Amino acid sequence: MVTHNSSMRAFVITLPAQPLQDEELEAAIRRAESGVAQHVIVCFLRVEIMSSATICNLIILERLLDGMDRQMVLCSLPSQIMEVFRRVGLQSLFVFANDLCAARRWLEEHACSCH
Repeated sequence: MVTHNSSMRAFVITLPAQPLQDEELEAAIRRAESGVAQHVIVCFLRVEIMSSATICNLIILERLLDGMDRQMVLCSLPSQIMEVFRRVGLQSLFVFANDLCAARRWLEEHACSCH
């Protein structure tokens, strides 16, 4: 996992190939629960498989961020991972971007960074 802050006040999480324990998403959830409000970009570039725990943590994080007027963008999803979101009907819950640059552009256009 790689995490870093961007100039847009977005916390970037790069998930590992097999994010089975979701430590990085759970850490982001704890940050949001503690009141640390940042936009989040979750990069799936390396992801090969996705567990139900990952899906649950993404939903929890999205809800927490939404309640804090923050956005989450999922980017660089391999086609087989995007198909998981489509099959379970979650493609409308999340914002998707082709890559990290597109995710940052989306946040710059749609999210207020002044908080």
